[in-house]
Amino acid sequence: MRLPIEIKALHNQSKKSYGSRRISKALKAQGYNVGRYKARSLMKEMGLECKQRRRFTVTTQSNHSLPIAENKLNRAFKVDQPNRVWVADITYLRTHEGWLYLAVVLDLFSRRVVGWALAETMQERLIKKALSMAITERCPGAGLMHHSDRGSQYASLSYQNLLSEHQITVSMSRKGNCWDNAVMERFFGSLKAERTENKIYLSHQHAITDVVDYIENFYNPKRLHSTLNYLSPIQFEKINCPLFN
Repeated sequence: MRLPIEIKALHNQSKKSYGSRRISKALKAQGYNVGRYKARSLMKEMGLECKQRRRFTVTTQSNHSLPIAENKLNRAFKVDQPNRVWVADITYLRTHEGWLYLAVVLDLFSRRVVGWALAETMQERLIKKALSMAITERCPGAGLMHHSDRGSQYASLSYQNLLSEHQITVSMSRKGNCWDNAVMERFFGSLKAERTENKIYLSHQHAITDVVDYIENFYNPKRLHSTLNYLSPIQFEKINCPLFN
């Protein structure tokens, strides 16, 4: 029977992060008439379990005297067009060569990672590189909002100048409130559960290769999102904004 093979492949592809709901949606996209409960039953028979997410440690450095923007986003995470709201944050990875920091910019419309950068230090040039990638790739017009925490990197003069140069409105989370940037938190939770959890990479380059593979070859083109009607970010954009792609 082909079905168990497909379920096992989907489970492995998601690094054991897909539960019965996503397995069901993925199977239906492949032409199998498998509901959530049947998928759950088959997964149980096969001994397949879904890994639970764990939260990342906060990396925000908010003890500074730099200007802070108000929370203009105010948790309005549902956006009806691309390039209207981007959210950004930083996390870290463990390697035998020391910490490696990852900066990400994500479009709230499709949950697509539109910019990313990795570096050995958590400084503003790291986040500027991620933002510059997003601007180059997406060419946003007027009306874009950028939301982040109030860490010193995002509040820095050089980063704020880059946002101002491209006429991007600034929004920042309230102090110590991770829920104000919940979509970004969920992305990092997915990254950890589906790829980096319990890993200590041999080198910075090994970590870079793995993270880039996750973003470019799984998360953006393939990972199913419940908020996107179980489409991947790229699929969602192609269906809802065909002229944009």
